[in-house]
Amino acid sequence: MASLLALGLAFAAIAVAGALAERTGLSVIPLYVLAGIVVGPNLLGEVAPVPLPLPAAGAVSVPFVPVDDTVVLLSELGIVLLLFFLGLEFSVDRLVAGWRRMTAAGAVDAVVNFPLGVGVGLALGWTVVEALLLGGVVYISSSAIITKAMLDLGWIANDESEPILGILVFEDLVIAVYLALITPLVVGGGDLGAVAVDLGVAVAVLVLLAVVAYSGERWAERTLRADSGETFVLRALALAVPVAGVALALGVSEAVAAFFVGVAVASTSHVERAERLLAPVRDVFAAVFFLSVGLRTDPAVFLDPLGVATLVALVVLTAPSKVLSGFVGGRVYDLPDRRSLRVGLGMVTRGEFSLVVAAVAVQGTGTVMTETIPALAVGYVLVMSTLGTLLMGSSGRIEARLGLGERA
Repeated sequence: MASLLALGLAFAAIAVAGALAERTGLSVIPLYVLAGIVVGPNLLGEVAPVPLPLPAAGAVSVPFVPVDDTVVLLSELGIVLLLFFLGLEFSVDRLVAGWRRMTAAGAVDAVVNFPLGVGVGLALGWTVVEALLLGGVVYISSSAIITKAMLDLGWIANDESEPILGILVFEDLVIAVYLALITPLVVGGGDLGAVAVDLGVAVAVLVLLAVVAYSGERWAERTLRADSGETFVLRALALAVPVAGVALALGVSEAVAAFFVGVAVASTSHVERAERLLAPVRDVFAAVFFLSVGLRTDPAVFLDPLGVATLVALVVLTAPSKVLSGFVGGRVYDLPDRRSLRVGLGMVTRGEFSLVVAAVAVQGTGTVMTETIPALAVGYVLVMSTLGTLLMGSSGRIEARLGLGERA
């Protein structure tokens, strides 16, 4: 299928999902994911060519959207811009000032949630490396989806935003180190030398990014000084995208890199202009990212009894665990029960990094790594992205049901 036609079908599906979200009042994020399933290769791609009633027409294949290089690249831009916007909410002074509480809340989040995935993997008889991969899938919340939902719901200006963003930043930093550790174990068969090299590179890049974010305020201020909105947008993209690309090439998350660029811009006088002018650009590419999650999801994974049972077990275990650890994280930030509950509800969603871990698993050997973990990951992300955004949207009703008022 011609790539331009496929891209047109992708944007048509995104537009329909957006219209449906406006009409129903539902969050647009899970609808983007479902739209991706409908127009993706795992559903429409399996439809047999349709014969036309014209003598010379023959049969015409049903168009679908493949997960090709174009979709992957646009999805990566969506992640970069979402995390860039996340960084805009954190000035360097705020990040440094909140480091202790961020570390405490993030540590609770890791200790509560990561072992659950590992435990399920070991209970299924998997190897330690396979179980560690499942631990990564269920541990990391979706910075991209949660950030978008917070912007849509207006939470970004509320008290609960600080612990949510703090825990997400901690998770993003942890996952960068985790990927540096787990990838050589999957690909290289446990070569400790390769692990040490990759870990050293990851730490060096993260330290460099932190230094740039801390000392790059004047440089970002001058770079973004532009009269026209067009020039401003282009310069902002020229800051965020290349830095993210270099980080990704060095084996560090492009999301973490984009976040630090956003932190640098947050200390300038251009932050409000960046939020206003780049928001439509962010929303376009973010929509493609969410659609791509659905494109990767094979509906057949929901028909396997053992796979369904495992998926249900993961959801039942890890949704409440995120609420619990998030609630404790809110209390670490001295928030009342009502706001702390919102932190917990906001952390339930899983997304892009769970799929990144699954992509690492595909590079390994054996059915569990190449088939089972990726299938579980995409099903898990679909369920948890839908559940998480619904819980965030229903937080007011949940608080009322629990008797948590404005002062609670």
